[in-house]
Amino acid sequence: MIERSPVVVIGAGQAGLSVSYYLKQRRIKHVVLEQARIAEAWRSKRWDSFCLVTPNWQCRLPDFPYRGAEPDGFMLKDEIVAYIEAFAAGFQAPVREGVSVRKVSRARDGYLLETTGGRLLAGQVVVAAGAYHRPVLPHGAAEIPGDVVQLHASEYRNPAALPAGAVLVGGSGQSGCQIAEDLHLARRQVHLCLGDAPRSPRMYRGKDVVAWLDELKYYDTPVDVHPDVEMVRNKTNHYLTGRDGGREIDLRAFAREGMQLYGFLEAIAGDTLTFAPDVKARLDSADATYNGIRALIDKYIAERGLQAPEAPPYVPPWHPTTSPTQLNVREAGITSIIWCFGFRPDFGFIDVPVFDARGYPRYQRGVTESLGLYFIGLPWLHTWGSGRFAGVAADAQYLCDQIAVLLARREHAARRA
Repeated sequence: MIERSPVVVIGAGQAGLSVSYYLKQRRIKHVVLEQARIAEAWRSKRWDSFCLVTPNWQCRLPDFPYRGAEPDGFMLKDEIVAYIEAFAAGFQAPVREGVSVRKVSRARDGYLLETTGGRLLAGQVVVAAGAYHRPVLPHGAAEIPGDVVQLHASEYRNPAALPAGAVLVGGSGQSGCQIAEDLHLARRQVHLCLGDAPRSPRMYRGKDVVAWLDELKYYDTPVDVHPDVEMVRNKTNHYLTGRDGGREIDLRAFAREGMQLYGFLEAIAGDTLTFAPDVKARLDSADATYNGIRALIDKYIAERGLQAPEAPPYVPPWHPTTSPTQLNVREAGITSIIWCFGFRPDFGFIDVPVFDARGYPRYQRGVTESLGLYFIGLPWLHTWGSGRFAGVAADAQYLCDQIAVLLARREHAARRA
């Protein structure tokens, strides 16, 4: 016998649970399927010292804002999990943990879900499974000698778990920079190859920059104002950290202290890695974004005549004199490599034609062209805040409005029939 449910939500992270909250408010019967545990991505894909890079006050799950003692602090990994668990418990979210969805396909009255817990017929489906599915490893990684430990960022836990010796970190996005800092603070010799990630100030003119951008309504910026939606959705996040109360990450300062910087990774051949000679260009590009954010805030303060303390201009603490194009892991004493090139989405379990040539779902504010199928929790789903604790509630409420309208329409049609 096939179980039936008006709505099925796939994924019990902050996005799926936010949808569940609004569905329950509307008394719409539903079930949330989670392949592991509530907030699993926060549990298993982050390192031990991981913390938010946005202040705690920006955690605004539906009717469940952060209420702790440190609104301007940055929750650690276990605190994030506890926050999400408390949210789910507060409204008794109908979550079934340990149930994997293996296939979603169209059915006469909605969608058929084949799961490890049996078959389920849903009138509507909300996919809240995120986009961090398949770890990205560079071409040629398999050629690196087998005695060198290679981990993806999602597998890294702490410096002590790595063998003694130098560590190569591939990629300078948020994860790469924070992991490089974690290792650097543990006095490990770090070799970091740079990507295209911009960097952000932390505190500026008396406030956390996140507070300024929130006041400027930047997190409410809709994706359709951008001429290249695909580009902005794939853009690497700015790097900074909430560690030890929050601070900037300046790779120039790390280099001055002994971290070795390299340009973009171009090739791997055995124990030798080849890089583009662009260390200076990549540092300058990150700093240009950093200074641009400062200038944006300066303009906002000046236009509104606000009182805010002045801040000195940024002075780079280090300038590269060379840009090494090769690195031999043996000669450098590198025993571990942490690849921080992100993830690729994998929605192969959804057998419904709503994907583009890259396998990314097509939608408008999370609503696909297949009636009753939705996505949530993806970067720039609708706004800059969509992939953050700050913006997921608005996206969830919008989708629940669409779900309710479709339910009402179907009920009306059934009565007329």
